[in-house]
Amino acid sequence: MSTTCHIHARRCCPGSSADHTTQTKRSTTDSTMTTTPLAEPSDLTRRRFLRTSRRFLGLGASLALVGPAVLAAPAVVSSGRPNTPDGIQLGDPSDDGLVVWARAERQSRMVVEYAAEPGFRNPMRISGPLATSEADFTARTVLTGLLPGQQYHVRVAFENPEQRRGMGAWTEGSFRTPSQQADRPIRFVWSGDTVGQGWGINPDLGGMRIYEAMRQRNPDFFIHSGDTIYADSPITAEQKAEDGRIWRNLVTEEVSKVAETLKEFRGRHRYNMMDTNVRRFASQVPQIWQWDDHEITNNWSDSKDLSGDARYTEKDVRVLVARGSRAFLENAPMRWHRQGLAERVHRKIGYGPLLDVFVLDMRSFRGPNGYNRETTESAATAFLGNAQLEWLVAELMASQATWKVIAADMPIGLGVPDGKDAQGRPRWEAIANGDGPALGRELETARLLTRIRQAGIKNVVWVTADVHYCAAHHYSPERAVYKDFDPFWEFVAGPLNAGSFGPNPLDNTFGPHVAFQKAPTAQNMSPFAGYQFFGEVNIDPASRALTVDLRDLNGVSQYSQMLQAQA
Repeated sequence: MSTTCHIHARRCCPGSSADHTTQTKRSTTDSTMTTTPLAEPSDLTRRRFLRTSRRFLGLGASLALVGPAVLAAPAVVSSGRPNTPDGIQLGDPSDDGLVVWARAERQSRMVVEYAAEPGFRNPMRISGPLATSEADFTARTVLTGLLPGQQYHVRVAFENPEQRRGMGAWTEGSFRTPSQQADRPIRFVWSGDTVGQGWGINPDLGGMRIYEAMRQRNPDFFIHSGDTIYADSPITAEQKAEDGRIWRNLVTEEVSKVAETLKEFRGRHRYNMMDTNVRRFASQVPQIWQWDDHEITNNWSDSKDLSGDARYTEKDVRVLVARGSRAFLENAPMRWHRQGLAERVHRKIGYGPLLDVFVLDMRSFRGPNGYNRETTESAATAFLGNAQLEWLVAELMASQATWKVIAADMPIGLGVPDGKDAQGRPRWEAIANGDGPALGRELETARLLTRIRQAGIKNVVWVTADVHYCAAHHYSPERAVYKDFDPFWEFVAGPLNAGSFGPNPLDNTFGPHVAFQKAPTAQNMSPFAGYQFFGEVNIDPASRALTVDLRDLNGVSQYSQMLQAQA
């Protein structure tokens, strides 16, 4: 899901101190969005698509609401001072800081304070960017120069500089910075697929409880593996669950139909932040976001045809891509200014000498979904795209970290169908296309795996989501049709709060073996059924061993696998 919304960094002038004990610091901040095109020669076809879709950003300001009556979102009581109705988010933690994100209820300036003590004695204060309607009143500030291996407390407020005593209430959070020495354990969690298939915020269940289960594990950070929203899944006040029970949803106007306008895409992101568990989690666990398809619409690519989908008034997928991507950019707690290409999602997160995380984008540079059985690589078989593949290989080769975790938004060896093509042949959404030699998108994956082997890169682990169940896959050339690669593990988790599905068919091209899987007994079972999963990784500084647990809705481990580091 490439985008034409470029969020540029700028330096902000120091803000004035509210009291004499508060220090003021310069920081990199983001608050503006433009539509200046940035070319990437290796992806000229994709860039042309983006330039074409740019002009759709301003079309269709609103659509009439069709469907049942909706519940109103909780009202924000305004005291005349700007508030932070969605709390704060922390994101992209690295050895040189992290992002602090918040949304104001109206135009106002972001103010951030952080300190080593929870009482905020002698805090550092940053006068951040102005939150404006252009970016849905979202703003972000990047904290830099933090001490390694330190617990920090952070708080955010918005102020109206035109009002005397115009500062709103503080919203607080906390986080840990990575150690620059291999002397502290690392724990992170990952999963994907939030509020899918109409299973929304259910007060009877206590909301999105899995976010609280993850928070209680006290992780250093969280990787959201994609489908941060389900823009194509309307949420109704009630729907029937698998056992006849009634699932009750909190519903807002924007989520009661498929998202088409920018307002509706933005409303999807706001909806998730209405959940108490999500807000608490986001204020205490730094996040690393990816995207997949449902940030726009199901299984979208350049070939997506909405002409037969009566739910959509807007039939041009380019329009939806432009609007959905913009909403994602506004709400993702990401440090866009560091990526070189402003809308780029693939990036490296360095987390000290024990761990580097390589975040992939399997949506923006892919060719159209199709039969996926081509015998040579071409634009039609692209999945990561050549530029991203070369970036990944170069970053892996340069990495000095013990463990290299590749965060993918889709699994390698599981078949993910996408209906049939015009000839009646199966069309594929992911990499796999059925048993046999490497064909179609598998050619690119084969090239990547071979490059990793040839470079002698060790201790590579893949984590992913997408298929709405949990699994552990071991890939080996001994079992594979394509054999020119080193063995590796892939761990699958999810969903977070969505329908559970699976298991998916296994493709033998790269020799996967199912060491474990847990899937529902029927398709699209509600979170009532308990088939909601997240993964957890622990790295021990003494042995350098990496242990993966697949945990359920209550945080109980369903499977555990320890991996020893290779020299």
